[in-house]
Amino acid sequence: MTDQHPNRVQEETQSTDLGVARDFLASAYAGQQWSADQTRQPFSFRYTAVGDRAMTLRTIRFDGRLDGVMTPSEDFVVQWTTKGRATIGTGDDQIRMEPGRPQLWPQQGASFSYEDYDQRIVQVNRSALETVAAERGTAPGDLQLDHTVRPDDRAMQVWRSSVQLISQTVVDRRASPLLQAEMGRLGALALLELYPVVSASLPDELLLPRNSHIRTAVEYVHEHAHLPITTNDIAGVANLSLRALQHAFQRVFAMSPNAYIRRVRLDRVREALLAGDPASTNIRDVARHWGFAHAGRFSAAYAEQHGEYPRDTLRRS
Repeated sequence: MTDQHPNRVQEETQSTDLGVARDFLASAYAGQQWSADQTRQPFSFRYTAVGDRAMTLRTIRFDGRLDGVMTPSEDFVVQWTTKGRATIGTGDDQIRMEPGRPQLWPQQGASFSYEDYDQRIVQVNRSALETVAAERGTAPGDLQLDHTVRPDDRAMQVWRSSVQLISQTVVDRRASPLLQAEMGRLGALALLELYPVVSASLPDELLLPRNSHIRTAVEYVHEHAHLPITTNDIAGVANLSLRALQHAFQRVFAMSPNAYIRRVRLDRVREALLAGDPASTNIRDVARHWGFAHAGRFSAAYAEQHGEYPRDTLRRS
């Protein structure tokens, strides 16, 4: 009988053989140097995966100790444990997992150590996340998420509510491919709320420890430029007073926070025009999407920043 949903992922395996379980996971995640040992309790292992090519939900129960190295991945993987001990990375970069708290896996890869654990995983395909991120102005190929950020309570609530709804849908064999695709989009949106996009255009000075607050502010601007954010919003996110925020932006960028927001939005307009079709792209609509309601002032500001008028950019697209 032909599968009605050929893109659906549905897999389940279990074992009481330590070597079989280790090899299965190492193969599934392209791992290196994986080792497994038995702990005081009898060994057992169970793995499930459901979803589609854009997003999968996975569970792992491993009653034993598992260590190894995860290689760099194109996918974005958020995982959390419900029991057991788990650490990611080593030295100053080590992350100790807290039960129930999601953690984005470092895309550059990392070592890990897990023991007697239950794990939940949401794995989002890069192209699926890029599609949603592009609507917020992130160019394909530039998408990076900062796994070192500790998500705030609001983002955590959005994530948990979204995962609960997604879980109820993807396990339903009767769910249509269209509904499944919508769940993939919801997962991507929740992930972008959970972890900020790292802008490739940030100056090196922001990487200095003393500038961690202003870096948080700048990343928030890049991630939320499509929304009506205010300087009070930015100051709150960065844990700075409004005056301290103003001084920091003047020191690093020689401009006010509002001027920086405008610069980022004008950059997003330029990206949209360069990617648009001159025959069908309406400059006024693009400008309005990024918060520029007055056509004359917008054109003047655009020309001042980019050295040409919007119509000239669109002609070259």
